Amino acid sequence: MKSLPKPTFLNLSKEKQEGLLKAAKKEFSRVPLNEASISNIIKDAGIPRGSFYQYFEDKEDVFYFLLDEHSTRNNERFISILKMNEGDLFQSFIDWFKSILITFEEQENRQYFKNTFLNMNYRIEKAITQNIYEEKAKSRFMGIIHSINSENLNVQNEEELHHIFKIMTAVMLRNLISVFAREIHMNDAMKAFSLELDLLKRGFYKK
Repeated sequence: MKSLPKPTFLNLSKEKQEGLLKAAKKEFSRVPLNEASISNIIKDAGIPRGSFYQYFEDKEDVFYFLLDEHSTRNNERFISILKMNEGDLFQSFIDWFKSILITFEEQENRQYFKNTFLNMNYRIEKAITQNIYEEKAKSRFMGIIHSINSENLNVQNEEELHHIFKIMTAVMLRNLISVFAREIHMNDAMKAFSLELDLLKRGFYKK
C-alpha cells in the first residue's frame, strides 16, 4: 500500500515539505528505520513535535513516503531508458542497474540506501517494486509492456512477459543488496549483474 502524508503536509509550501523530507532522509541515513528518532527529525526540520503528527502518522509513514517517491522517480527513469534502447529489455536493465549504482555512489544517497537495502523486509521490497508490476499499477505496467520489443523473446503472451520482468527485477534487487552487504565495487557489480542477465537471456530468447 502506497504511503501518503496527511492533507496538512500536502498543503505546506514546497520549501517546507522539502525541509521536512530532507531532515527525515538525514535521520534514515544515520540509522535504520527501527532506530530512527522523530525527535531528531523535528529538531533538524525546525518544527514542533505536534506539527510532525499533523503531517504524518509516525516515522514509518514518512519513511515509506520517501521510498515511494524514490521508487516512482526510479521507474520513470526505467521507462525513459527503455524507450532510448528501442524496447531492448536486457540492455535497458543493464543501463538501469548502472544508473542506480551511480545514484548510490552520490554521498547524499549512499548511507540512506545502505540502511534501506541492508534492512530489507517485505514491505520495503514492495515499496521499491510496486510501482512497476503490482496489480494495482497494471495500467502503468502495461505502458512498459507496450514499450518492450518482445520480437526475440520466447514469450506467448503479456502475462509471460510480466513474469520475465518480475524475475529480472528480483535478480536486480538481490544484486543491489549485495552491493552494500559485500561492499562490492561498481565495476564488479556491473560484471556480476551482466553475467546473470546473460544467463537469463539464453533462456528467455528464442532459439
